[in-house]
Amino acid sequence: MKVDIIKEFKVKGEYVTLSQFLKEESIISSGGQAKWYLQENPVILNGIKENRRGKKIRPGDQIEVAQERYEFR
Repeated sequence: MKVDIIKEFKVKGEYVTLSQFLKEESIISSGGQAKWYLQENPVILNGIKENRRGKKIRPGDQIEVAQERYEFR
């Protein structure tokens, strides 16, 4: 997957969960959709495929999802 532009995502607090991130970025419309979304769509966290909706994402992490790359601050 070719991704050129990196978007920044500001973490409010120590971390954000993967499902919270997907909802805040409007990739899914509710937290309950995360399980199904992650089963059918690749999410790459720091170069490794991730499918746990409760995975904690912290500043410095990078995610590739929906043909976008995000860097967490």
